[in-house]
Amino acid sequence: MSFAASPLSVQFHASKPLSLRFRACAADVPDFFPPEWLETRRKRPFGPRLGFSAEEAVRYQLDALMFNDQPRPDYGIEVMYRFAGFDPFERSTYFGPFFDLGQFERFRRIFHHSSYRVLLGHRERKILSSLNVKENCYKQRVWVRGTRPEEEEVFQFTMVQRVGGSWDGYWLTESLLHDGDSFSGGVAY
Repeated sequence: MSFAASPLSVQFHASKPLSLRFRACAADVPDFFPPEWLETRRKRPFGPRLGFSAEEAVRYQLDALMFNDQPRPDYGIEVMYRFAGFDPFERSTYFGPFFDLGQFERFRRIFHHSSYRVLLGHRERKILSSLNVKENCYKQRVWVRGTRPEEEEVFQFTMVQRVGGSWDGYWLTESLLHDGDSFSGGVAY
């Protein structure tokens, strides 16, 4: 007995049994999570969360930079990279001028530049102003006192709430700008 509806259809013959290419056994598929599953979920890298407001997202980023080297070196910069809302395959104005920030190492070097390093391990900060520019755009200016004597700078965070896609509803950092001329002396890029 054969069924042939079109040239692309498969013909079945009753006399030949079908062979299975894949075999599954109940013993192959665990019906429980391994004991370390919950612990690995708790150790999820810190970054944007759907429940964060724009203000909370800025605060968490600044907290991460305040304790930059905990639990490992430059962890605070890693958190900033996760919150960054730029396309890693295109040049970005995240720090003002167009830079290729797709690789984490390039992003990290900018933070170690003299004008942004005040954020790393800073001692004190104060919100100077906050503004909801649009429904999905928020700006905040922050004064920061660093660890070195007379090290004070002002930065502006621009947060954008994504609409659509996998980041729908998340607040991501569109830019982090230094109030002065931060790159006048060049940058180790």
